[in-house]
Amino acid sequence: MNVVISYLIDAISLGSLDALIALGIGVVFGLMGLVNFAYGDVITLGAYVLFAAIGVFALSFGISVVLMIVVAVGIALLMERVAFRPVRHADPTTMLITSFALSYTIQNLEILTVGARAKFVALPSFFSDYITLGPLQIPNLSLFVIAMTAILLVGLMTFLKRTSLGIQMQAAAADFAMARLLGVKTNRVIAAAFAISGVFAAAASFALVAQLGQVNPSLGLLPVLIGFAGVIIGGLGSLAGATLGGFALGFLTIVLQAVLPTSLSPFRDAVLFTLVIAFLLVRPQGLLPGRTTVERA
Repeated sequence: MNVVISYLIDAISLGSLDALIALGIGVVFGLMGLVNFAYGDVITLGAYVLFAAIGVFALSFGISVVLMIVVAVGIALLMERVAFRPVRHADPTTMLITSFALSYTIQNLEILTVGARAKFVALPSFFSDYITLGPLQIPNLSLFVIAMTAILLVGLMTFLKRTSLGIQMQAAAADFAMARLLGVKTNRVIAAAFAISGVFAAAASFALVAQLGQVNPSLGLLPVLIGFAGVIIGGLGSLAGATLGGFALGFLTIVLQAVLPTSLSPFRDAVLFTLVIAFLLVRPQGLLPGRTTVERA
């Protein structure tokens, strides 16, 4: 029973992380139909900011985290303004290629400026400690990630349902052209979506750094691929689907970790994506498909 509880906590924690990334991707896709592969680089840059703030400038932990969030949001907004807004009228393929080019450029700039070697980040000991409940040891980090995801989910839902801008974002996601005719400001709602994605990227970045204890130029690469898989499994254009898809992948990852033979453990991610393909062959629309539009003028 203790082993089952331990695996369950790990699954919820990993699912929470995957859901964070999937939501950061999904909130932009719902408005623009943009598959932003540079989102992983927002996660990576946030981690580098945390490393520099703590390890280079010796700032306090709290200030470093706030700085990471501010920079991640700023980078996301800068991406939207400089890279994606000029090609918003173009074919969706153009935006996809733009995101690839942006990601490749950022990764190479990181290698040129800070190097390809991993940089170690020293976080407070709280994130490496455990809570002991009888024979069960629960990592503080797992509980923190679960709580952080829950707070961000509640915050996002409250924003979307209780604020004027959030309601406008939902209207634009449902029918962008009609929302524009009704007076919704295009640039404002899209910028808000990118800002929200930046907050979720910062949260995911912190969780990854706390888990790994280091940052390198490819830190966000695999997590963002899993996040995209979560968005697709959940249903394109559905934030609830993205959340569900992220949690589903987290649970599936832990299940594979538990049941795969030792000889196949290194191929866990390959098996995971194979199962994703098999699922999409059966249900290509995803678990909770949303209504999306292609036109983004």
